[in-house]
Amino acid sequence: MTEWYYNIRTGEVEEGKQSLASELDGPFKTREDAARAPEIIAERARKWAEEDAANDR
Repeated sequence: MTEWYYNIRTGEVEEGKQSLASELDGPFKTREDAARAPEIIAERARKWAEEDAANDR
């Protein structure tokens, strides 16, 4: 199965690990998901922050 990565330095989608791990977000199952990586990561961060805030109450 092919894994897709989003290169945070270049903003490009990569098939497989072509760059340094420190430059990659992923893996993602599809090229389309990798292309949406910044949006997906921001949504996950928002959810985690909400969960953390709820747990602090």
